[in-house]
Amino acid sequence: MKLLHAAAVTVLLVLQNPVAPAQDTPPKIPGAVLCQGNYQTEDEAVRQLERLAATWTNQEEWQVRAKQIRQQILVGAKLDPLPERTPLNAIIRNKRRFNGYTVESAAFEARPGFFVYGNLYRPLKSDGNRPGILCPHGHARGREGGRLRPEQQHRCATLARMGAVVFSYDMVGFGDSEYLGWNHQHEQALTLQTWSSIRAVDFLQFLDDVNADQIGVTGCSGGGTQTFLLTAIDDRVKVAVPVVMVSAHFFGGCNCESGMPIHKTANLETNNAEIAALAAPRPLLLVSVGGDWTKNTPKVEYPYIRSVFKTFGAEDQVENKHFPDEGHGYQESKRQAMYPFMVKHLKLNSAGVLDPATGLFDETANTIEPVDDMRVFDDSFPLPMHTLKPGSIVKF
Repeated sequence: MKLLHAAAVTVLLVLQNPVAPAQDTPPKIPGAVLCQGNYQTEDEAVRQLERLAATWTNQEEWQVRAKQIRQQILVGAKLDPLPERTPLNAIIRNKRRFNGYTVESAAFEARPGFFVYGNLYRPLKSDGNRPGILCPHGHARGREGGRLRPEQQHRCATLARMGAVVFSYDMVGFGDSEYLGWNHQHEQALTLQTWSSIRAVDFLQFLDDVNADQIGVTGCSGGGTQTFLLTAIDDRVKVAVPVVMVSAHFFGGCNCESGMPIHKTANLETNNAEIAALAAPRPLLLVSVGGDWTKNTPKVEYPYIRSVFKTFGAEDQVENKHFPDEGHGYQESKRQAMYPFMVKHLKLNSAGVLDPATGLFDETANTIEPVDDMRVFDDSFPLPMHTLKPGSIVKF
């Protein structure tokens, strides 16, 4: 069923899936170990990748291993079997028009009563066959943190000006989620965020102006974790750009990234470099820097991931852009590395945005909106009555 869009009104989207709901009490995982933060040294990470590389020698063997890794992620995140895709009941409202693109406030129910909040960026002119791009965010807090940050607005607006339909959405306890009372320390954070990303793909695919076969995702830091986790478990993602997050020795410092047993059990050990490799043979760009845990990407993580792509004959589909003198974040230099990759693989139109003389993508035409204009719900448009109370345990 396609979404019937109308400006400044509530829009309903009903999606159903015959897949059985997840168990209320998932089985305990034998030998599960939480690999959090700097769980191992850089040298230990190198040796671990050597052990992992010894478990496969060709594409067939890698695909067996990849299936095992995906299964472990889903079981560890309490998403096995995948929950029922309940109605999204999507809301799209308050359209604002800018230079070459529009922005709307949008939300949907990832689970009954549990809303995902965000902003929907669209090209001003649409032919009904646009690529869709998800933009999860990192752990920058505060009133203007998360998806509300100027750097996130810039990347979403620029991608929309080049023809993409972009959904920028809150992690638990950030942006509108925080504003409405949710805390990022929620015990289900990893489960909720990962499932919300899966449902965000559903949301994009059922928009009338999105090509369901052209879905990309890019995020930084914690949003980078969401990027490679979603790509690993959902093959509808066709292009992925995780920024400053893919590391073999650092497993994410937040419970929303590593607070559930997705990396190590009695049956299998893995790390985020190998999880990122599950993108193969789909296009993957690793953006790394010298000033954080991705400092070794060119010589450690990237070669391993490239060896996986090689088994598919797809080495040309994986790239690494490394900034040795820069630090953590999705600053303009990293966005300038991401744009051409998305243009190439999602066939975006860079005319009028890319300056041929400098090779840079112009962001000066973007409008940075104030926070209050970006809210989905406010005094004039209150939350639905059935919305779960902040901090509720969400039933799967």
